[in-house]
Amino acid sequence: MVTLIAVLAKLRIKNIGLIDSLELSFQKGFTVFTGETGAGKSILLDAIDLLLGGNPVTNSSRILSVDSDFCSIEGFFKPNSLVNSWLKKNNFNFEKNELSISREWKLTDGKWKSRFQLNCQVVSRQYILGLRPFLADLTAQGSANKLSSLTNQLKWIDKLGANEIDNALSKVKLHWNEWKLLSDKLTRARSEYENIQNNYRKMQNTLEELEMAGINDPSEDLNLKQEEDRLVHGVRLQESLCLLFNSLKESMDNSPTALDSLSLSVRELKCITELDNSLRPQLDQVLDLYTNLQVLINDLDQYYSLLESDPNQLNKIQERRVFLKDLKSKYNRDLQQLILYREQLRESLNNEAPDIALELLEQHEKNARIQRDKSNADLSQLRRKVANNFEITLIEHMQLLGLSTASFQVQINSTLPSDNGSDQVNFLFSANPGQPLSPLVEIASGGEISRFLLALKAILAQVDGSSILIFDEIDTGVSGRVSSAVANLLKEISLCRQVFCVTHQPLIAAVADHHFSISKVLINGSNRSKVHQLKAFQERQAELAELAGGDFAEASIYAASLLEKKAA
Repeated sequence: MVTLIAVLAKLRIKNIGLIDSLELSFQKGFTVFTGETGAGKSILLDAIDLLLGGNPVTNSSRILSVDSDFCSIEGFFKPNSLVNSWLKKNNFNFEKNELSISREWKLTDGKWKSRFQLNCQVVSRQYILGLRPFLADLTAQGSANKLSSLTNQLKWIDKLGANEIDNALSKVKLHWNEWKLLSDKLTRARSEYENIQNNYRKMQNTLEELEMAGINDPSEDLNLKQEEDRLVHGVRLQESLCLLFNSLKESMDNSPTALDSLSLSVRELKCITELDNSLRPQLDQVLDLYTNLQVLINDLDQYYSLLESDPNQLNKIQERRVFLKDLKSKYNRDLQQLILYREQLRESLNNEAPDIALELLEQHEKNARIQRDKSNADLSQLRRKVANNFEITLIEHMQLLGLSTASFQVQINSTLPSDNGSDQVNFLFSANPGQPLSPLVEIASGGEISRFLLALKAILAQVDGSSILIFDEIDTGVSGRVSSAVANLLKEISLCRQVFCVTHQPLIAAVADHHFSISKVLINGSNRSKVHQLKAFQERQAELAELAGGDFAEASIYAASLLEKKAA
C-alpha cells in the first residue's frame, strides 16, 4: 500500500566529505542532526541535495572526497501517489513500493563525471530534477532564491487553493489552448489574405501597364526595326532612287530613259507586227515589260514619298523600340507572350477582387478570447481569496516566530495572459511599524526570510503532504521563546511530512522523534565524520547538554527537563 507521504527510508554514502562509508535508516516524523561545527552535519543534507540533482559545481567540489576516485550516494524512498503519478506520466514503470536513486562519480582524466540511476535504470539529471519536487524540498538558512521567484510565489498560492484552484486552472488551460489555436489560425489567414491582396494589386498594375503599351501586333518589334533601318538610311536611299528615276523615267541630260526606250520599242514592234503577225508574241512581251516598268516606277515613287513624309518618325520609332525592349525584359516575355499574358490578366481580373472570409474566423477568435479572459478572471478571483486567507494565517505564524510587528501582503497584479492565467504574485513584507511594504527578498534579513519560509512550509504542509522537508540551520539567529516556537512548528509539520533538520538549538532537538549526532574523529591521522543515532534517554540528554553549553551540570538538568517535557 502506498504511503500518504513520501519517506526517505535509507541513505548510503561512500567517500563523501569526511565520510568514508555510511548507511543510515530513517523513519517518518521529525529527525534532527546535531554536532559540533565542522563535524559534517550539513554534508548529509548536501548529499541528499546532490542525490536529487543538486548543482554539482557548487556542492560536489567541496564534498567529493579528495582521497578517492569514486564516490556515491544512494537513497531509498517510499513513494506516494503523487510520485507514482509523475513516474507514470513520464514513462517510468516499477513494481515494488520502493524507489531507489543513486548517483555515482568517477574521476577520469582529472575531472569528476557522474551518472544517475533510478531503480537501477540510468536516467538523466534533468529527469531527476523533474522528480525532485515530489520527493524533497530543501530549505537552507537565508534561502532567498526560492522566494525571489515570482513563479514560485504564484505556485504556492495555487497549492493553498487546493482543488478549487486546480479546477479553475484546468479551465484556464483549456480555454487558453482553444483561443491560442484560433489566434494562430487567424494570424495565418490574415497573412494569406494580405499576400493575395498584394498579388491582386500587382496584377492590376501589370495589366494597366500592358494596356497602355497598346501591343496588338506580335511582329511590331520586327516591323519597327525595318522602319528604323529605312529611316536611318534615308539620304542614301533617296540618292539611289534619284539615280534610278534618272535612268528609268526622267533623264537629267535629256538622254533616252529606259521607259523611253521601251516606249519606242513598243511603237516599232507594233509597226512590224502589222507587216508580220508572227511577231505578235514579242510585242506582247515588250508591252508586259513596259507595264511592269511603269508599276515599278510607281512603287518607287510611293516609297520615295514615304521617305519625305515625317522627319520626326525616326525618333518616335526608336523610342517605341526601346519601350518594347524594356517591357520584354521586365516580364521576360516576347511580344506574342505579352499579348497572351495581357489577355490572361484581363480574364482573371474580370472576376471580383479576391477575398477571404475573415469575419467568421475573427468572431470565433473574439468569442474564445472572451472565454479565456472570463476563465482568467474567475481564477484571479479565487487566487485573491486564497491570498487574503494566506496573509492572515502567515501573519499569525510569523507572530509566533518572533515577528510580532511584521506586516505581510500578497500583491496580485495583472500580466499578459498565458495558460497559467493572467496574474503575477509578489510577496510584500515589512518588519517594523511605519516601514513601507516592499518585495520580501529585497527588505527581509536572512533570519526573517528563514522564519518566513518555515511559516510558509507549515501552512503548505496542511494542504500538500507530498515531499520530504529538509531544513539546514533554519533556526540560526533565534533563541528563547522564538526557538521554542520554531521547535513546535517543525514538530507540527512532521505530523504530515517527514522532516529533517540540522540544528544547534536544544529546544528544537528535544522535540525530534529521531536524533542523530555527528562528531569528528581522528582515524589514521585524518579527520573523519562519525554518525551515531541517539536512542537512549541518557545519550540524548548528554547531546542536548552539549548544545546548551555553560555549566555541564546545569545544562544536563536543563536537557533532561526538555526531554521529560517532550515525553509528557
